[in-house]
Amino acid sequence: MIHELAKYWWLIVLRGVLAVLFAVVAFLWPAITLAILVIFLGAYLLVDGLFALIHGFRVMKTDSSWWGFVLLGLAGIAAGLVCLFMPGITALFLVTLVALWSLVTGILEIVIAIRLRKELTGEWMLIVAGIFSVIFGILLFMQPLAGVVVISWWLGVYALFLGIFLLSVGFRLKKVSNPVKHH
Repeated sequence: MIHELAKYWWLIVLRGVLAVLFAVVAFLWPAITLAILVIFLGAYLLVDGLFALIHGFRVMKTDSSWWGFVLLGLAGIAAGLVCLFMPGITALFLVTLVALWSLVTGILEIVIAIRLRKELTGEWMLIVAGIFSVIFGILLFMQPLAGVVVISWWLGVYALFLGIFLLSVGFRLKKVSNPVKHH
């Protein structure tokens, strides 16, 4: 399973890069309007979901946990499409949408990491990313009427940590896909 995942390490790295870029946008422009925040978030969720979905289908024949990536991808795509096609939604719906997406993503990341624990060192980082996603979702449910600036910062912190963890896992998978030969 690990070698099949390692072939597509770059998809996880790309998801990490996108998460970090989203974090930068959230920190630099925290007071952007709700509609623009929804569009940025929708674009991120859609692209992240597409990459997870592609990854799931690429490993379908060789990895029994392919369904986790497919579900992760579908959740991201659905959340992204709602954001992009309904930009006038209320802040409450945005918070609920992000909270649901974060909870589903976190749970699936934890499940995937548990399945990888015997094949990949450092899988704890994906577990931490999953726990962070679940905690973030719970915090959003607890504060549904938080201001757009606070939501933007929360999203930025979440995306930054998620991006760092995904980059770390992706580069560890790259090492598995290209083992260094010792002479």
